[in-house]
Amino acid sequence: ASRDPMAMERANLLNMAKLSIKGLIESALSFGRTLDSDYPPLQQFFVVMEHCLKHGLKVKKSFLGYNKSLWGPLEMVEKLCPEAGEIAASVRDLPGLKTPLGRARAWLRLALMQKKLADYLRLLITRKDILSEFYENSAVMLEEEGAVIVGLLVGLNVIDANLCVKGEDLDTQVGVIDFSMYLKNDIDDDYRSEERNGQISAILDQKNYLAIAKNNIIKLQEENHQLRTENSVILMKAQQRLEVLLKGDLNCELDTYKQSRQGLDEMYNEARRQLKEECQLRQDVENELVVQVSMKQEMEMAMKLLEKDIHEKQDTLIGLRHQLDEVKSINVEMYQKMQSSDDSMRQKNDMIARLEEKTNQITATMKQLEQRLQDAERERAGAEDGVRKFKQDFTNKADSLQKQIAQREKQMMQLETDVKIERDWRQTLQNELERERETIAQLTAEAQQINRLKKEFHRLQDENTQLKGVCEEQEQALEELGCKLSEYGGQVWLKDKDATHCKLCEKEFSISRRKHHCRNCGEIFCNACSDNELPLPASPKPVRVCDTCHALLLQRCSSNAT
Repeated sequence: ASRDPMAMERANLLNMAKLSIKGLIESALSFGRTLDSDYPPLQQFFVVMEHCLKHGLKVKKSFLGYNKSLWGPLEMVEKLCPEAGEIAASVRDLPGLKTPLGRARAWLRLALMQKKLADYLRLLITRKDILSEFYENSAVMLEEEGAVIVGLLVGLNVIDANLCVKGEDLDTQVGVIDFSMYLKNDIDDDYRSEERNGQISAILDQKNYLAIAKNNIIKLQEENHQLRTENSVILMKAQQRLEVLLKGDLNCELDTYKQSRQGLDEMYNEARRQLKEECQLRQDVENELVVQVSMKQEMEMAMKLLEKDIHEKQDTLIGLRHQLDEVKSINVEMYQKMQSSDDSMRQKNDMIARLEEKTNQITATMKQLEQRLQDAERERAGAEDGVRKFKQDFTNKADSLQKQIAQREKQMMQLETDVKIERDWRQTLQNELERERETIAQLTAEAQQINRLKKEFHRLQDENTQLKGVCEEQEQALEELGCKLSEYGGQVWLKDKDATHCKLCEKEFSISRRKHHCRNCGEIFCNACSDNELPLPASPKPVRVCDTCHALLLQRCSSNAT
């Protein structure tokens, strides 16, 4: 049974792609450096890929006529994969490319340099709806052979290529496959594989070779028939010429006839020689055709073996695809677990941030309360100093006034005595009496002023009492805050009213010697015994601690460090 011609072509292209890709990988690895545009196996690879992509292309009608363009399906990769947009834009921007075929060749070279050729073509062959607009139903890109070729292209990712697309004339290059590269058998170890490659290449070229041989035979037959026709025409003309010569000047025409007959004999001999050569060539072609027919049978057996190998590799490819699907599912599960862990970590970070914000607020509130307490203490000390000064001034003024009154009384007594004794001086004494009355009026005014000062003193005492109440409320609030802190921190916060002496130096507290809580142990100390600041677990900022806790905490830090 005869096979489908398109299936044969697909199988031949698949085998050619296998040979090209395998030869390119092996030669590149032995080459040992970056490939350039002049590397022959790389050029042959692009030619084979061009033939594979051209197989089954639909003919597109344009205003210039009918043509087949590779650039159409390759340009669609940009819509399937955004990463391919950079390659497509670079191809469009190249100034030397004028034809769609040149753009397609440049696209293949840029994709190979990017090591994304297999990925881009894999995305393309998965979209049968898009490829059906450009290819026939039996094209390589729409059949299983296309998937196998794309799978083989993955191995090219190990190759580093540096291709200068701008310097190549991609529009006018002729894509001819050089089979001689795959028919060499110089190495004894690879003799059998090279012989198989030669057989496969013979199979690939058999159809075209037989067609060319048949065309040559037909051409030889046509040329032979044409020569025979020309000879008959020449003979007829010669006979007509002889008849004319018999009627005319026989001697002159006889010489002319001999010369023309000699030329005709030479031409006829040359034609016979060419005919013999063509017949010999025909015989050689027929013998070679017989040899090719015998080789065809052997090649069919080799093709069956190759098809069996292909089926095995396809089964392996299916297994690898299943493994790839399992790896993808595992990656999806790992990604979901990573997202859940990221969400939990984000929630914990938010909780830590809120706790730090609350701690900062509590610390700021404590600082504000301490500042208010210090301000109240300063105001109370200022008020007590004012009251003390006012008392001292009032006492001094009262003593001076009493002394003045006593002196005035003595003067009055002396004046009365003088009035009795010296009546003549009455008028003068009366004047002095009036002055003394004026002085008394001034003293009365001063006494009223003293009363006003007493009222002011009482008012200051009331304000002092209010300030003491505010100070006690603030101290009570500080004690409540300390109790709350003791609940969070674990230590007992001692109340102000429960401590009358410093815990460390045992000195009695007074207005000048204030009470201070240790933020670590909660006991009450004086300023001299608690003049230290260290960061605690409950507060990241440094707070007041006593000398004992300060030494203990420093010792713990040094032991932890060692």
